[in-house]
Amino acid sequence: MVGKARIRVRITPTVERVSRVVHGLGLHTVCEESLCPNIADCWGRGTATFMIMGDVCTRGCRFCAVKRGTPKPLDPAEPERIAKAVELLGLRYVTITSVTRDDLPDGGASHYARTVRLIKERVPHVRVEVLTPDFQGDAGLVKLVASSGVDVYAHNIETVERLTPHVRDPRAGYKQSLRVLEAVKEYDPCIITKSSILLGLGEEEHEVIEAMRDLRSVGVDILVLSQYLRPTPRQLPVARLYKLSDFRRLEEKARSLGFSYVLAHPLARTSYKAEEAYEEAKRKVNCK
Repeated sequence: MVGKARIRVRITPTVERVSRVVHGLGLHTVCEESLCPNIADCWGRGTATFMIMGDVCTRGCRFCAVKRGTPKPLDPAEPERIAKAVELLGLRYVTITSVTRDDLPDGGASHYARTVRLIKERVPHVRVEVLTPDFQGDAGLVKLVASSGVDVYAHNIETVERLTPHVRDPRAGYKQSLRVLEAVKEYDPCIITKSSILLGLGEEEHEVIEAMRDLRSVGVDILVLSQYLRPTPRQLPVARLYKLSDFRRLEEKARSLGFSYVLAHPLARTSYKAEEAYEEAKRKVNCK
């Protein structure tokens, strides 16, 4: 039945180790906060996607299970703890994401930048991906984060243009998100950019293809296509469960449009197989 898919999480010794390090340092992971279906796989390989700036979001997107409300003030020691966790876990590739913090003057951009810089200082060889909010479309704030040493800059459009007002918070915007991704390439064309589309929210296939074209028009290198799975009864119901054959067809179309790497699978999420996606895209992006 549509909307009845369930994910079981298998607890392994490595999962427990990652959990001990993360929770011991008082950190949050998007793996837990967004009920990601790949938590066992990713944590089982000793990796995690860290969520900075707390676990309370100022926005209320209708597909998302992250708590909404008034966040606490930023913890100035958090960037250092994140860097320490990356070192303790021996990560080669780390993704940093966050809730949206419209309550902060810079949306948390300087906090992002400091986190990336400290990670790079402590573990110079590590690759760092950021998955950021839209910073209310402020290109200057986007470039502040992009200039901190990131290897991949991800920002998700989430859905097609027609459904954006229904699916995302009113303060978000389809064109605003495209502008974020465009601003990264304007700052440095060699930074790999990535975005994701959730399928099953009521979109038509031609709208998905149009969204792909829009992403390529602003230079996005990596595309993730995944199945929307309703986290709790409070979120939007699933309008359609896509078949694997649907994902294969859309993947072929995306590749024909010029994306350097496409991950299309029902359980794919933006940070899943992130290192593999980066390495493949980096080989194909022509940087002088």
